[in-house]
Amino acid sequence: MAKPDPASPSLPHPKPTAQVAPYFEALGLEDTLKFLETFGGNEIYIASHPSYRSRVAACVGYPKARMLSEISARLQRRVPLAKKWRAQVYRSQGLKISQIATRLGVTDVMVRNYLREMPKPPDDPDQMPLF
Repeated sequence: MAKPDPASPSLPHPKPTAQVAPYFEALGLEDTLKFLETFGGNEIYIASHPSYRSRVAACVGYPKARMLSEISARLQRRVPLAKKWRAQVYRSQGLKISQIATRLGVTDVMVRNYLREMPKPPDDPDQMPLF
């Protein structure tokens, strides 16, 4: 994973989309990102009794592969790409726009479009207004 940009503070990650939420609940943030990077856009079969040597177990570990098998009824057959959500998460982790574009396989212009709709962090109640 690329090092975060020290100039960009780490922000809370955005709420997962409805398509990503089941993965996020079962895998957590980092493994969800890894899973989407590995399998996003592909149809995938999640066995009810996964093997230790399965591709899913190799990606996220056997215990989390079992968790995915338990919620497989809630998952779509095709793993979502979730590029907009991933771009927002990567930005909240402090990655630069060029790094995000490379990870997502899109242009920097597309990343800026994804980030334009990113929710703004709430105002700090302890911060005095300037005007």
